[in-house]
Amino acid sequence: MSSGTDIPVCGVTDAEDCSGFVLPVNVSSGMPDEPFRIAPDEIEFSLAGVTLFLKTRPELFSPRRVDAGTEAMLKCVSFDSDDRVLDLGCGCGVVGILAAKLIGASRVFLVDSDPLAVECSKQNCIRNGVPETTVLLSDGFADFRETGLTKILSNPPYHTDFSVARRFILKGFNRLVIGGQMWFVTKREAWYRNRLAAVFGGVQVRQVDGYCVMMAEKRRNSYARRIR
Repeated sequence: MSSGTDIPVCGVTDAEDCSGFVLPVNVSSGMPDEPFRIAPDEIEFSLAGVTLFLKTRPELFSPRRVDAGTEAMLKCVSFDSDDRVLDLGCGCGVVGILAAKLIGASRVFLVDSDPLAVECSKQNCIRNGVPETTVLLSDGFADFRETGLTKILSNPPYHTDFSVARRFILKGFNRLVIGGQMWFVTKREAWYRNRLAAVFGGVQVRQVDGYCVMMAEKRRNSYARRIR
């Protein structure tokens, strides 16, 4: 899809840290600095050679660790250097911040309808060295105006009805470029498979760690079927 350099994410596992300590490296000497303890409200997450430290809150989804579904999705995605990425329903910001670290903050957007999630994501962008990343309060696409996206990634709520996911799919399709991709992770395969196929004309499904990771690619500017 892209002429840019592929930056693979697939197949990298979490770094283990049994002690609760991290040994940051002193750049000038190449030797470890004194260890510091991860705060109780902070998550450490490593993927694709990038380690993130993420502040979270008990009120947010999966406050004690990066959700297994989100991790499954990230294991399947490769970010290109010329991507424009949307983390849709960003929570504490792990998806968008990882993308920003890999391809640059100016190419990544994070949105969530929860003010607490937006505030956490903004703090985490600063904490992880990508403060220029755009983080917006928006109910889906309602207050998010960007177009020309190449990847939209989401771990939508699947313990409720499908109204949120339906809006994400229909509106997200219109914000993607031709060749752009929409990624979802869920445990409710049938509805997502059918809806994504109806809108995009096809969908790829992978089973990863008990989750369905789905990718649909935009191949035309109109929905594949008439949507009611």
